[in-house]
Amino acid sequence: MTKQILQIENLSSQYFESSIQRIITHLQKIYDASDNSPEKLLTREETAEMLSISLVTLWKWTKEDIIPSYRIGNKVRYKQTEILKSLKKANQFD
Repeated sequence: MTKQILQIENLSSQYFESSIQRIITHLQKIYDASDNSPEKLLTREETAEMLSISLVTLWKWTKEDIIPSYRIGNKVRYKQTEILKSLKKANQFD
């Protein structure tokens, strides 16, 4: 593994600041393009609407561990990717 050394000498503060800003912009583009952004948690209503089911059915599927849920305080939330995975798994034939 080779070491890389960055040596900064005799740079104006404006040049240095603009260089840092270009680096930040580049890193932001990389981050935005990646899939590492946090997944949005759906409410019960959003989840039921997405699945075209009633809240009672959603409650039943959650209770029967068909769909994984997360409790945050007294609120229940669902991850869209996990909902879709669970439905695919439930619809697979052995």
